[in-house]
Amino acid sequence: MAVARLASTSLDCSDPAALADFWAALLGGEVAFRSDQFCAVQTGNGWIAAVKVADYRPPTWPAAEVPKQIHLDLATSNLEAAEAEALRLGARKAANQPAPDRWRVLFDPAGHPFCFTTQIPE
Repeated sequence: MAVARLASTSLDCSDPAALADFWAALLGGEVAFRSDQFCAVQTGNGWIAAVKVADYRPPTWPAAEVPKQIHLDLATSNLEAAEAEALRLGARKAANQPAPDRWRVLFDPAGHPFCFTTQIPE
């Protein structure tokens, strides 16, 4: 029996407002709380928080110098459209694309890797 439910995922960053705006736009959510140190995005499937960390260093995936810390997988039925929209919103495409016909690896504006995939039902 479950004793809890996943409520929020928090992402470290140097600019919480910019990161929250990115995730709100990408996931069709709303920035429900803003401060200089913390922003919270409400989506239809839970919350994503952006938390300011002093001396934040983005992950260097796939290199291990700075570990990726977290990896989000996002279900989509159209990899090309999802990738194009994420890039328009400020994401960067990863040079390393292990299975581009099934997964598209990108980085959010703070450098966190995330994937779009057709392998998880929407």
